[in-house]
Amino acid sequence: MIELTQQGDVAVLKLVHGKANALDIELCEAIAARFKQLESSSARAVVLTGQGKMFSAGVDLPRLAAGGADYVRKFLPALHKLYETVFHHPKPVVAAINGHAIAGGCVLACCADRRIAARDGGRIGVTELLVGVPFPAMAFEVMRFATPPAFFPEVILSGATYPPEVALARRLIDEMVEPDALMARALAAAQTLAALPPKTFAMTKRQIRQSASDGMAKDGTRVDAEAERIWTAPETLDHIRDYVSRTFKKG
Repeated sequence: MIELTQQGDVAVLKLVHGKANALDIELCEAIAARFKQLESSSARAVVLTGQGKMFSAGVDLPRLAAGGADYVRKFLPALHKLYETVFHHPKPVVAAINGHAIAGGCVLACCADRRIAARDGGRIGVTELLVGVPFPAMAFEVMRFATPPAFFPEVILSGATYPPEVALARRLIDEMVEPDALMARALAAAQTLAALPPKTFAMTKRQIRQSASDGMAKDGTRVDAEAERIWTAPETLDHIRDYVSRTFKKG
């Protein structure tokens, strides 16, 4: 599910969960647990990447559609914990986006301090509104933090996925490199951040992300309750099943 290796002071987490690294309860919990363990490890930074042409396709929609409302009620807290843990990880986090980063997979990449994508690696964007579901509070705050205001409405409302060069122009990623240089560049970026004094970095990171923390404190509980009602509504689940049917037929 997750391969953990160490490159000097940098921990490398590689997602190897099925073909798409789709986010189900187990993967969300596993990633969050790994990041919690790394808080007290000797690693001074983390690189998060995927396998082949897939960083993460986002939420495992076929499983969600099959599991219905009961599964959704268990899944959403696990998704929240995943984003909260990675976004607020006190050490530097670099996303090495090797392939597609779609919907929840894009949100996961946007939790990182720096996002580096492989040229022609895959598409990047959030498709939640096309699927028919609203953003849970933490996911929305991550995207609001990561996306410049000028592009935020388009990125969220269009449901578009972008090739890396367009994602770079919209600042969904910070850098684009050739595929064979991706891991070396991600490791170099992580090592640069790892060289900073850890306590100073952690405090500064908290300050940079304070607006997201404030947003969660103010509205998170209310937004998540409303989001759960919509995600578990029969008409929403029907829309998701229809979306899955149409999308997977294309595959």
